[in-house]
Amino acid sequence: MYIVLLGAPGAGKGTQAMEVSQKLGLVHVASGDLFREVRESDNDLGRLVKSYYDKGELVPDDVTIQMILSRLAKPDCEKGCLLDGFPRTLQQAEALDEALRKQNKRVDRVISIQVSEAELLRRLSGRWLCRKCGAPYHSVYAPPKKAGTCDACGGELYQRPDDTEATAKNRLEVYNRQTAPLITYYTGQRKLTDVDGEKAVEAVSRAVVAVLKDR
Repeated sequence: MYIVLLGAPGAGKGTQAMEVSQKLGLVHVASGDLFREVRESDNDLGRLVKSYYDKGELVPDDVTIQMILSRLAKPDCEKGCLLDGFPRTLQQAEALDEALRKQNKRVDRVISIQVSEAELLRRLSGRWLCRKCGAPYHSVYAPPKKAGTCDACGGELYQRPDDTEATAKNRLEVYNRQTAPLITYYTGQRKLTDVDGEKAVEAVSRAVVAVLKDR
């Protein structure tokens, strides 16, 4: 079974993908993990990918498609997987459908995690990291005891370029412009189901698993 998990940045796709893949015994293929490996590399491709991430923009389709299809060609994805963060554009979705069709396979189900824009901005723009130990914090959901200071080591807290409110707003604009049309695409294929992403993590996981088991 090949499953696609959709949702705006901050909707909790990564968390749900890990929860659901474990419960259903599916391989979790996260485009974010693949890109993280690349952008941490000291080469031209790594620097190019990093420049897009820092601005909150999507990496070009041709690069993304090549990386994902190479991952899907590995033996552990032979009988299916859960795709997290891919496809993000219509071109990517069509490329995925074509690649699977050549193997007499298809995307079986698409889950769209729904979260309001106000909540997405709260989640995305409140993340902070410690410069010394890397401990994560969130100004709303996991604030430090003393503003700007790490509880663990006393180090200074800072925001990465892609965690500021301005970048968060840009990421949502990019999503709405380039990724939201996938809702129409998969609805037309009668494969899409919406799930409320503002509930507790476990409640969202149960809802996703229920949809997939019903399928």
